[in-house]
Amino acid sequence: MNEPKKSGPTKSQWILASAILAITAAVLLYRILVWKRLEQTSALFIGIPAVLAMILVMTSRAKTTIGLVCKVTAIALLLSGVFLGEGFICIVMASPIFFAVAILIGLIISNVRDLVKSNKSTTLTSLVLVGVFASMSIEGTSPKFSFPQEEEVAVAKSLPVNAHAVEDALAASPVFDCTLPPFLQLKFPLPAEAHGSGLNLGDQRIIHFAGGEGKPGDLVMEVVERSPGHVRFHALSDHSKIAHWMTWQDADVSWKEVAPGKTTVEWKIRFRRELSPAWYFAPWERYAVRLAAGYLIDTTATPKILSPRRRTEKNQTNGMKTNLATDEHGYTRILSKAVLMQKN
Repeated sequence: MNEPKKSGPTKSQWILASAILAITAAVLLYRILVWKRLEQTSALFIGIPAVLAMILVMTSRAKTTIGLVCKVTAIALLLSGVFLGEGFICIVMASPIFFAVAILIGLIISNVRDLVKSNKSTTLTSLVLVGVFASMSIEGTSPKFSFPQEEEVAVAKSLPVNAHAVEDALAASPVFDCTLPPFLQLKFPLPAEAHGSGLNLGDQRIIHFAGGEGKPGDLVMEVVERSPGHVRFHALSDHSKIAHWMTWQDADVSWKEVAPGKTTVEWKIRFRRELSPAWYFAPWERYAVRLAAGYLIDTTATPKILSPRRRTEKNQTNGMKTNLATDEHGYTRILSKAVLMQKN
C-alpha cells in the first residue's frame, strides 16, 4: 500500500515565507520610523535587526537558524539601497551593528526554544537578554532615553613656519587641495570649494559639499570670537548630507610659535552626534571628525608651500625652471621668472 503524502508546506517553503515576512516587517518598521523621524535612533539600528531575527527564528524551520538570519539580513541591507534609497555609506556603517544584533538575538531565541523544557534558569537568562536588547532599541527616541550627544575633538600639529604665516593662511579663502584620508573618501560628501576670507568678527566661510552621498549643500561658518593666536568659527547652517549624521557647532583654532620658524596649531571641533546608539556611533563620528580636523590644519592653516617632490613635478610638467626661496614669514616664493627650457 502507498503511504499517504504529507500535506502542508515543505521546509523550503517555510523558510521562504519566514524570510519574506521578516523583510516585509523590517520595511514597514523602517517606514514608520522615518515617518516619526526616528531613523537616526537605536529603534532603527537595533530594533529592526532584532525584529527581523526574532521573526526568522520563531517562524522558520531551518536547521541552521543563524545562517538564515545572516543571509536574510544581508538581503535586507542590499534591498534598502535599491528600494528605500539608502546610500552606500549608510549601508556600510549600519552593516556591522545589524549583523551583530541579528546574530545575538538569533542565538538567544534559539537557546530559549531549545532549552525551554529542560533548563528554566537558562531560559530566564535568555529572556532577560532579549529584554536588554529591547530597552537598548529606545535610545535616542527621546531626550529622556539619550546619552549625552555633545562631542568635542581636538587635533594639534607642529608646522615648520612662524605664527604670522599660519595666521595669513587662516585668513585666506580655503583651498582644499590635499588628498583626503581614505576613510573620508568612502562616499562621504566632499568639500568641493569654499568662499570667504578674513579673521575679523562676522567674516564667513561658505564650504560647498558635493559628490559622495546625498545632495550638494553648503556649510556656513562665521567668526564669532577673535584674539591674538586664536579664532572661533560658529556654524550658522548646514545643508549638506553631513547634517543627517551630526550637527556642527564650533571650531576653535589656536596657534602659537614655540620656536623660531616652528608653530603649533590646534584645531578643536565641537559637534552634536545625531546617530544612536552612542556606544557604536560615537567612536566612528569622533574618528571621522578627528581626521577632518587634521585635514583642515593641512589645507587651511598650512601655508601653500610646495614640497620638493611637488615642485619637481610641477617644473617638469610645465617645462620651466624656477628659483625658490623662503621669505621672512616662512612662505616659499618664486623669485625669478620662468625660463623656457632650451630645446635640443
